[in-house]
Amino acid sequence: MNDRSIVDWLPKSLVQRPPVVTVVRLAGVIGSLGPVRGGITLAGVAGTLERAFRAANLKAVALVINSPGGSPVQSALIAKRIRALATEKGVPVFAFAEDVAASGGYWLACAGDEIYAEETSIVGSIGVISSGFGFPDLLKRIGVERRVHAMGERKGMLDPFREERPEDIARLKALQEDIYDSFKAQVRSRRGQRLRAGEDVLFNGDIWTGKRALELGLVDGIGDLRSVMRARYGDKVKLKLVGVERGWLMRRLRLSPPHAPADWVRETIAALEERALWARYGL
Repeated sequence: MNDRSIVDWLPKSLVQRPPVVTVVRLAGVIGSLGPVRGGITLAGVAGTLERAFRAANLKAVALVINSPGGSPVQSALIAKRIRALATEKGVPVFAFAEDVAASGGYWLACAGDEIYAEETSIVGSIGVISSGFGFPDLLKRIGVERRVHAMGERKGMLDPFREERPEDIARLKALQEDIYDSFKAQVRSRRGQRLRAGEDVLFNGDIWTGKRALELGLVDGIGDLRSVMRARYGDKVKLKLVGVERGWLMRRLRLSPPHAPADWVRETIAALEERALWARYGL
């Protein structure tokens, strides 16, 4: 009688499944930019992350990040969700910086257990910034009177159509300080003893190439997704891209240009703001 099981007769390719690393791309400005331009938000990537962490024969999840930053709230929410799933599933997370992983983009990278970059990637910008425009003189010049009626003395803080007030600026600075502290806490908790420079260097809003970021301990190595994952899990590792699923309405909105003048204005402003974020890093 033959003692060999049916498994012994099956081809090895059917029995020995290759290790799987799911790949999630986080590319673009973080935050909502409107229905047409999109942006990286937790609502937009939550389903993708869930699918990435439940793949069969999963060995790791890789985040491919190309972002100049954006909303600190969305950065924090997405990073928290990644860490929650990693803990729940017991799966390591690797982050790979492409052109830019700066500001909120680096916040996302810190969700990885290890961070890799190219030598010429732009990494860092650990700080907080607010920017805008002011038009008080323009209204006077064209004879337009600004009328605002509100309850609450701070409801109109930083109104771009009136002169800046010192108390508004002080309030903004206080808000920025809170966000800045949260950003620094995220980097400290995730990078810990791997950081190799003082906080006056790391947390001053500066940016570095991937090569310099490695020296500072902001990343763990120089390398690309395929090379690092093959070195870690073998040449047979399967890299499985998990994309964002979009419903019929979202696909329709992306294919159809905005028609109302207000829509064009909003989309134009969103495009300019997005362009300004990328331009900070020479892109």
